Amino acid sequence: MANRVSVHSKLLKSISYSTVPLTHSPPQPNLPRPLLSPIISSLNLHDTQKLFSSLPTTHLLRASANLHAASLEPFVDFGIWLLNSKLMDLYLLRAPIFAALKHTFYHHFCAGEDTVAAGHTVRSLHSAGLSAMLTYAVEYATDNESCDRNSDAFLHKVESAKSLPSSSVSSVVVKITAICPKKLLERVSDLLRWQHKDPSFNLPWKLDTLPIFSDSSPTYHTLKKPEPLTPEEEHDLQLGHQRLQKICQKCVEANIPLTVDAEHTLVQPAIDYFTYSSAILYNKDDNPIIYGTIQCYLKDAKERLLLASKAADKACVPMGFKLETHACYNDCASIMLDKISNGPGALVLATHNVESGRLAVAKAHDLGMGKIHQKLQFAQLYGMADVLSFSLKNAGYHVSKYMPFGPVEMVIPYLLRRAEENRGVLSASTLDRQLMRKELKRRLRATVF
Repeated sequence: MANRVSVHSKLLKSISYSTVPLTHSPPQPNLPRPLLSPIISSLNLHDTQKLFSSLPTTHLLRASANLHAASLEPFVDFGIWLLNSKLMDLYLLRAPIFAALKHTFYHHFCAGEDTVAAGHTVRSLHSAGLSAMLTYAVEYATDNESCDRNSDAFLHKVESAKSLPSSSVSSVVVKITAICPKKLLERVSDLLRWQHKDPSFNLPWKLDTLPIFSDSSPTYHTLKKPEPLTPEEEHDLQLGHQRLQKICQKCVEANIPLTVDAEHTLVQPAIDYFTYSSAILYNKDDNPIIYGTIQCYLKDAKERLLLASKAADKACVPMGFKLETHACYNDCASIMLDKISNGPGALVLATHNVESGRLAVAKAHDLGMGKIHQKLQFAQLYGMADVLSFSLKNAGYHVSKYMPFGPVEMVIPYLLRRAEENRGVLSASTLDRQLMRKELKRRLRATVF
């Protein structure tokens, strides 16, 4: 392993175990019956009156219509083409398109255009018994000026979160590509990959960190020895670290966890480097603040998880991870549940996969982790998998929604990415749509009769 772990245990007092998968688990159009185990029979996904008791009829109507539209792949393909086309340069077309988008998909998947609007959405969600993972949906900055502007927005987001009801915000989320130029992150990732292949390769700017690669990690992104960072690039890298440290410090002061999102594999090594080096500095006194992400659909995910976890254990460090779901998710979740059940740390299992949720609940029960256990939390994307979210909440578990906010034009890249990444999940969201329609029919009958 090329990465250094020469960090002091006092600086590594607490980086809690955390798993937070937030995207594409294998689609499940129909809920299997019977339930896997009597242990989890309280996870009721069919009592629609109880599931949707906190949602008004207007919300269910809009949600059902939006999910139905999002499940139509030709419609989604046309929308993606339109938003990427030069037609969007024409104001006479752009304005009505944005207006339509704002009142449909944007309203369904986003919390609002600014911190005030997002705050109202968070309060509404909190009144329904759910928490928010709040994220300013900006990414891919190209220069220091835009990075500074984005950093200020993230700081303002943390400050605003302090004014919201206690426990309504389970964490705030940051994207490293928003506070450090993407091209620089690509350069840093190349250099880190090359050092993994050649441990003698010196990186004079490198801070103490945890293992980022495993022996099975792909190296096809870096085929030849990269040039060292220029003095200007080293200066910009330092500025990126300083921006993240300011956000970390603000989160420490507010006692609100900070989740660092995973991004494209091209820049992920640099993102992990930023995350681990900052966690070493700010996670102290058994109070985890910084949470990283491992994308479990990558072939080296489990090995990297184990290596980083073992390295952290060796240094007496409870380590924190956010896992994004796919085939190996259940294995990784089980590993982390075992770890936190007998030690310090916290675990957030964010998945849209009903089966994964049920398996995690059964595993937690077997380990003696109660429903109101402070170490265990679930999470799903805002606007998706509401049936799973509310069934877990009604069963007594802590559940959060990943909630992006920001101006419509700025959030379009996020919406496009979600449309591409989750088209399988959305097209197979029959469970949510079927149960919403069932509840709407029940309410209609109750009103008429």
